[in-house]
Amino acid sequence: VQLQASGGGLVQAGGSLRLACAASGRTGSIYAMAWFRQTPGKEREFVAGLSWTGGNTPYADSVKGRFTISRDNAKNMVSLQMNSLKSEDTAVYYCAAKRGLITTARYEYEYWGQGTQVTVSS
Repeated sequence: VQLQASGGGLVQAGGSLRLACAASGRTGSIYAMAWFRQTPGKEREFVAGLSWTGGNTPYADSVKGRFTISRDNAKNMVSLQMNSLKSEDTAVYYCAAKRGLITTARYEYEYWGQGTQVTVSS
């Protein structure tokens, strides 16, 4: 499975960005996808995730009410709509995929995209 993330960039605080992650290859083995983010010197943290078949969509407390994760099954794509961005949202964002149930634990994800930089200026 290969994951290609896109959509990062520079935005002012309060603005919006939409990230996209396209999955290719043996996508039939994927059951859950998620977005993580990482800043220098910190561990990669869970942002949002969803099951490919619907159901639970967990979010990090820090992004609840501002970020929305969605999927397009036909295109094997997951998106992350980020609104009301804050400077603390600045990070490299990674999409990830796994077999089995959705989880917030990064070490359970088997497939990772290359990361896309999001920079929010205050």
